[in-house]
Amino acid sequence: MSLRVLIADDHPVIRAGLTALFDTEQDIEVAGAVGTTAAAVAAVRELAPDVVLMDLQFDHRFEGAEATRTLRALPDPPAVLVLTNFDTDSDIVSAIEAGAAGYLLKDAPPGEIVAAVRAAAVGQTALAPAVASRLLTRMRERPTALSSRELQVLDLVARGHSNTEVAGELYVSETTVKSHLAHIYPKLGVSSRTAAVAAARRAGYLRRG
Repeated sequence: MSLRVLIADDHPVIRAGLTALFDTEQDIEVAGAVGTTAAAVAAVRELAPDVVLMDLQFDHRFEGAEATRTLRALPDPPAVLVLTNFDTDSDIVSAIEAGAAGYLLKDAPPGEIVAAVRAAAVGQTALAPAVASRLLTRMRERPTALSSRELQVLDLVARGHSNTEVAGELYVSETTVKSHLAHIYPKLGVSSRTAAVAAARRAGYLRRG
């Protein structure tokens, strides 16, 4: 019985390339290939694939992690394997916390992608070596590492949100947001929001730009 994969990526060339890759594998069948997260959720409900290959960015919007969370909350959820160009701490942590079974980068060798799909299908974790290294470094060598909530706060600050807006996005009080920032500053060795964002980008916590 074939392992059924759904590809979710907004680039037609990537969808075509992955479809061609899996077509060479006798035990893997491409159930579908879609270009939006909404289409991915609909296709999973209709086609019930075993594994979803999910990008993080769709049309310049980082929707992949939230779509992963939605898929994993379904009654009979597929394994979700993130395949993306982004390898910052905040991206990796958000995807893993959303329930992703693995995290690969698009420059991974074809054989590694195929092996990761097979691993995800049987409940195993599949991480690109570079990603695994980042996670281990974050866990072992950063006693002052930012928490997932602090990363969320900092990501929203980096997008230009005020404390009030951050509080609204995260459904917490503005006082709580200020408390998070008060913990973030010393961890990054800074004393302002702007400096915190710059330091977080240099450290790989946030995307650059």
